[in-house]
Amino acid sequence: MNQIDVLVPADVPEDKKAEYIKNFLVATRYTGKLMLFAGDQKIEHMNDDFYGTTDLEGKETKIPLDDADPEHLFKIASQATIGVFASQLGLIARYAPSYPRVPYLIKLNSKTHLVKTTQHDPSSKMLWSVDDVIKFKQQTKLKVVGVGFTVYAGSEYEDEMMREAAQIAFQAHQQGLLTVFWMYPRGKAVPNEKDPHLVAGAAGMGACLGSDFVKVNYPKPKEGSAAEAFKEAITAAGRTGVITSGGSSKAVRAFLQETWDQIHISGARGNATGRNIHQKPLTEAIRMANALSAITLGNKDVDFAEKVAKGEIPFKLGE
Repeated sequence: MNQIDVLVPADVPEDKKAEYIKNFLVATRYTGKLMLFAGDQKIEHMNDDFYGTTDLEGKETKIPLDDADPEHLFKIASQATIGVFASQLGLIARYAPSYPRVPYLIKLNSKTHLVKTTQHDPSSKMLWSVDDVIKFKQQTKLKVVGVGFTVYAGSEYEDEMMREAAQIAFQAHQQGLLTVFWMYPRGKAVPNEKDPHLVAGAAGMGACLGSDFVKVNYPKPKEGSAAEAFKEAITAAGRTGVITSGGSSKAVRAFLQETWDQIHISGARGNATGRNIHQKPLTEAIRMANALSAITLGNKDVDFAEKVAKGEIPFKLGE
């Protein structure tokens, strides 16, 4: 992807355009598509995602002990082909100096899963500011290319999160950073978080708030194809790229097919995958990340990607 193909938002100052373009190209590996390796679950789901068992298509399977150590995430990010690794600043500060070649996206807010919607509508306040990220980037010289933020549309606290998100998008662009907003309809006012129309609405909200990419759940229509239903969200987001949350672990072939459908049928501009990568031993996790990048960044088909995931063939971007 050439630099002239990068759409630079108008809120990026003239003296920061080159920085924005560089960050965009690094994050998307010069393809315009984002392969986001999500590592924010240490807060979001606490240790449930990293130790014990997970439900894989109705069957409980043991989470490999590799995943118990936070460094597992950084080992994957440093050895696999990815676009960016997203996590909280505190974790990145601890481990990133040992993995300086990884492009990082710092998640500015997070909440645990302990307080349920039936008890309290979701609210996720900013933990770090864009200024904090800029200071961190300047003092460490790490490859911080952007920031992330979650908004729960439909929560009674959505106005607070929207205001913070809008300010973050503007401030990040003023510094030449990318933004990825996690946009999830959630709260007592939301009967179905994966309703295609609501997912599309959340994608459109993220565009209005100024984000470069929005991370949304893959919809579950009452009838018909999910890939076809997802086109509504792609259209609603307009010039903002839509990427999908990977969700809980699935069978490898099924997950690769779903990712291919999202990108090559629906028109998504990438994927955001966490558990389907890191809930595996290191070698398998690296291969799975490479398989997803083969589809997302390399435009390969599912058969090719499955062979990469199984270790039958390698994948290197550009080949």
